[in-house]
Amino acid sequence: MSGHSKWATIKRKKEATDAERSNMYAKLLRAVEVAAREGGGSVEGNMTLASAVEKAKSFSVPNDNIERAIKRGTGELGGGQKYEEVVYEGYAPGGIAVMIEALTDNRNRTAQEVRHAFSRNGGNLSETGTVAWQFSRKGVIVVEKAVAPDEERLLELALEGGAEDLNDSESSWDIITTPQDFKAVQTAIEAAGVPIFSAELSMIPQTTIPVDGGEANQVLRLIEALEDLDDVQNVYANFDIPEEVMAAL
Repeated sequence: MSGHSKWATIKRKKEATDAERSNMYAKLLRAVEVAAREGGGSVEGNMTLASAVEKAKSFSVPNDNIERAIKRGTGELGGGQKYEEVVYEGYAPGGIAVMIEALTDNRNRTAQEVRHAFSRNGGNLSETGTVAWQFSRKGVIVVEKAVAPDEERLLELALEGGAEDLNDSESSWDIITTPQDFKAVQTAIEAAGVPIFSAELSMIPQTTIPVDGGEANQVLRLIEALEDLDDVQNVYANFDIPEEVMAAL
């Protein structure tokens, strides 16, 4: 399992400033709007929208804001932007594969910003298809060990719900599903009374590369620089950095 899942969990636990929260709200609502525009406004019938809404709610985005974003996407409300989905690929220091998903209204601006983030932090932006083959689209449901049942029981619940696997992510468990079974597994876990820390569709690497020391700092600096870009929605990478190292950085 990618250390990037652990990185996302650690970042979410850290208290964000109001400015960071405002920027995150804008990104999350942009994803909701585009998902509704592309696949319709029904959460039950649009898996991508369901994931975007779930992620927005997990960051405490108000329901009214989410509903307005859905209506902008479906055209019920005016003022919606025409965003384009763009994927960038590259390498971080140490040969770490990186995938970036962006939603932009200016492809040239976003490409320039992504390229600058790579070059400034010791990485290299690559051609389309260079690293994408190393990742698979999966549902990832994170349950913290402090509030989880024992491993055998959680695995039983996950598999009964239709999950593919249960992975140990140090202080939490990662339940892995196909995109199609994502919502059903999430519902099964919640129905069993197990608190879910986060649940979203993600890109999971097929293999990971262990990183430590100064190189770990370089990799995370690049990941953060990319995540901070306004147009970037998600950053995925195949590094595996120990949780205590990431927390210290």
